[in-house]
Amino acid sequence: MSNFNPNENVNTSIPDAINRRLELEVYYEPGIRTIEPHAVGFGSEGQILVRVFQSSGASASGEHVNWKLFRIEKIHNVRLTGNSFPGPRPGYRRGDSAMTRGIIAQL
Repeated sequence: MSNFNPNENVNTSIPDAINRRLELEVYYEPGIRTIEPHAVGFGSEGQILVRVFQSSGASASGEHVNWKLFRIEKIHNVRLTGNSFPGPRPGYRRGDSAMTRGIIAQL
């Protein structure tokens, strides 16, 4: 695995991963998860949200493989896995309805 440029922050590395279709490993409570980021944008309170497909790892809900919506400020230790993904997973919809104040990047 390789790290993103340490001078970058999560706010810029997530859109880059979406645009380049790069799989990421992140720490999001309660643990490490492998994700495919599909969209990032602003929620109703101005918070930055990330729609991901989680392919493995920890899960507070018990659903280790499923669609997830993360708050970007709770994502830590973003790392490239070295894998890419071919494109949107089944069930993905552009224009994510959770991102009511605009989308920064999406597949």
